[in-house]
Amino acid sequence: MPLSHGGQADPAAACKPASATNADRTDKGLTRREALLSGAAIAVAAGLPASLAALSAPGQAFANGTTPPHIVYIIADDLGWADVGFHGSDIKTPNLDRLAETGARFEEFYTQPMCTPSRAAFMTGRYPLRYGLQTGVIPAAGSYGLALDEYLLPQALKDTGYQTALVGKWHLGHAKTEYWPRQRGFDSFYGALVGEIDHFKHSSHGVKDWYRDNTPLEETGFDNSLIGDEAVRVVERHDPAAPLFLYLAFTAPHTPFQAPEDYLDRYKHIADENRRAYAAMISVLDDGVGKVVAVLEKRGMRDNTLIVFHSDNGGVKNSLFAGDSKISGGLPASNGPYRDGKGSLYEGGTRVAALANWPERIKPGTVQGMVHVVDMYPTLAAIAGAPLGKAKPLDGINLWPALREGKPSPRRDMVYNVDPLAGAVRKDNWKLVWKASLPPKLELFDLSADPSETNDLAAGNADKTRDLQDWISRLAGEMAPPLLILDAVRLTFQAPPVAADPSTLFSLGD
Repeated sequence: MPLSHGGQADPAAACKPASATNADRTDKGLTRREALLSGAAIAVAAGLPASLAALSAPGQAFANGTTPPHIVYIIADDLGWADVGFHGSDIKTPNLDRLAETGARFEEFYTQPMCTPSRAAFMTGRYPLRYGLQTGVIPAAGSYGLALDEYLLPQALKDTGYQTALVGKWHLGHAKTEYWPRQRGFDSFYGALVGEIDHFKHSSHGVKDWYRDNTPLEETGFDNSLIGDEAVRVVERHDPAAPLFLYLAFTAPHTPFQAPEDYLDRYKHIADENRRAYAAMISVLDDGVGKVVAVLEKRGMRDNTLIVFHSDNGGVKNSLFAGDSKISGGLPASNGPYRDGKGSLYEGGTRVAALANWPERIKPGTVQGMVHVVDMYPTLAAIAGAPLGKAKPLDGINLWPALREGKPSPRRDMVYNVDPLAGAVRKDNWKLVWKASLPPKLELFDLSADPSETNDLAAGNADKTRDLQDWISRLAGEMAPPLLILDAVRLTFQAPPVAADPSTLFSLGD
């Protein structure tokens, strides 16, 4: 990301396509991008001696016989910020708590406000406004998917010699097989393609959505238990001599609120049925994480495995964003002190529980400063020694040096989201939320003093408000058209007419 003279990311420059400017040149005349794409530079960024990090060919071991680390990347679905033990919840998450205690906790980790955009941002290292996934999620009837010209993280890792597996939820395109995980860089896939399924029936709107690789799978059981068990099998059958990228994407605790009886029994003391099932779902997830950690230890892989965990967005506080299932009763998620939840540009929709754990390589403690999910692509690529020459210009930054040394994140600004209806950006501690649809609304917050976003300072800070608003406007002028809106137009205006059955006239009389 281009930097201003003060050493902080320049929002105006961040809006422009990546190009080589004088400021981008190194002493040797290379652009920073060119330098970063060299194997030695990636090795140094990853904290490895350059002499040990030169790969003789993609996929081969490092020169000293060691391999790049295994990566287990775990995403929860609609988990509230406060609904983990390490944030003080009464919901029991001992396995996540242990990883948080012995690893790095991100207290300012941000995702997109909803599921599809967050997963796309992780897969690409780029804000979803770049390729049309900034609005909503891909619905069950959606015909589109994550752009096929994006060079995804599993592709980059696979090209470097990683074996890649997705276990769980995809939600980045299901209407065409070219959007499916096996065609996007994963050696194996087990789970669901769409955004929400019945957790026992494995179906969406009555249609089965459960796959192994590219083949529909008939199977019984609670999906999140099956997902955890499959992740264990992936590790059990993996050759530890080769690096593994396991993307473990649970569907818990997304609606519908369902759980096995033995897990519901753990929370008999919770009177509210939705909260009881929600808590039970989180426990299934946590137990699955524990099983994966245990099998990594059993296989002798744990010390060379980086584990990352976070939610895809904040917990649901508005029924509009609860999903396809009909929900009766209250919404059980808690986002702690943060305003609103999933679907919102406020902190409760975008700031999520997150951690990273790698024994002896990541110092235990709290990572200070903001981190965005787009940062995970260049960070994991640097750790893995994966060149990024095929990737489009990234919005993410490599956080590995800061993680390795226990230093604050170098990120100074970020984009929450920009679409035709609203936008939000942050520079340092100043955050602007702009509702552009009628009636319009501008809100400016100082997150250092007001993380709960209760005090709108826009009226007293006209220059700051205008600068951040101009940044949103520039981004809006460059963004790709939202694919959800284009698909809605197609479904509405290009679909055949729905005609009444004339035979019903006979029952209506004259």
